[in-house]
Amino acid sequence: MKRKYHQALIGILIIFICQGIANVGKAQEKKKIQLDSYEDRLARVLVNYSLEIKPGDELFVWTNLLAKELNMAVYKEALLRGAHISFFDDENEQLEYFLKNANDLQFEHTPIVHKFMVEKASAILYILASFNSKSLSNIEPSCFTKNRKRLSEINKIQKDRSLRKELRWCGTVYPTNASAQEANMSLSEYKDFVYNADLLNEPNPINEWQKIDKNQLAIIEWLKGKKNVHIKGPNIDLTFSIQDRVFISGCGKNNFPDGEIFTGPVEKSVNGWVKFNYPANLNYRELKDIELWFKDGKVIKEKAATNQETLTESLNNDEGSRYLGEFGIGTNYGIKCFTNNIGFDEKIGGTIHFALGNSYPETGGKNKSGGHWDILTDMKEGEIIIDGELFYKNGKILK
Repeated sequence: MKRKYHQALIGILIIFICQGIANVGKAQEKKKIQLDSYEDRLARVLVNYSLEIKPGDELFVWTNLLAKELNMAVYKEALLRGAHISFFDDENEQLEYFLKNANDLQFEHTPIVHKFMVEKASAILYILASFNSKSLSNIEPSCFTKNRKRLSEINKIQKDRSLRKELRWCGTVYPTNASAQEANMSLSEYKDFVYNADLLNEPNPINEWQKIDKNQLAIIEWLKGKKNVHIKGPNIDLTFSIQDRVFISGCGKNNFPDGEIFTGPVEKSVNGWVKFNYPANLNYRELKDIELWFKDGKVIKEKAATNQETLTESLNNDEGSRYLGEFGIGTNYGIKCFTNNIGFDEKIGGTIHFALGNSYPETGGKNKSGGHWDILTDMKEGEIIIDGELFYKNGKILK
């Protein structure tokens, strides 16, 4: 009897010990997450997931000193992965002076270091860390047009190499006071917002982004072979074709954070009207309540409550500026507020966005333009009908 009692007691003790070890393990994992800086966690995701850095890769980081903590975290992580890393300092003050003072010959010259970077890199990381979000607000719009032409060869090389899988690239945001002010938040609030959108508070952010990709790919599978889209709501009544076009899953590879599916509408198929009830930023000028009317793909009438002349000038930039290059659906419901940063805002769950101008070739889009300008509108009271079937209603995909 005593022997059985001792055996039972030992069994109970073993269970308690095992539970204790498990709890200690969980506590240590949680403590490790808390001790890791957000910069360290973000660097691990960017290097290992977004850019998939491998030994021998040439990694170029386009950044500035405001992001020095993230710069160093990326450097350490990429170096341990066996990469060769180069940094380029992006200063808005230099760009401001160039745009205001460059002559025509200088505007026609392709920057050779930037060109070398996109020709030779295995991977490029763009870190946006804003000193002053209004620093280019007083630049003449024509200067932005000339600057886009100056960089057009570089952009083409990057796109072509990306399509051939020779180049991986990603853009991310590092929180600064300037970007926090744009979002009407304190810096600490904005940091919390950004890192939550990045899913960095999850025990394994990479797993979470892989789950998002899996879910979005299932939606994209349903969309394969579909042809006709009709979007209806208080702000929109628009039809267009997606025949033979490819939807892409935005899952943290080229943008971080992410959360969208997008494609390129058939260029001359777009007809109808849309009002964009979120403010838009064009050439560092804010445009409110933009309305566009389309006929056979082309914007035939435009209207804005502010900076109407900026809108019209942009639409007249080149032959492709009045045609759509992108249609996207925001799927990130963790981004709960508008921040005046299109990299975040176009991902807001319950919104859709369109881009005027250049198409992404990987979607099958054919529109060519020197610009690509995203604008978004709310769809919490709208619906999307595809080939006669309800696909999206009141901010949610139903498939």
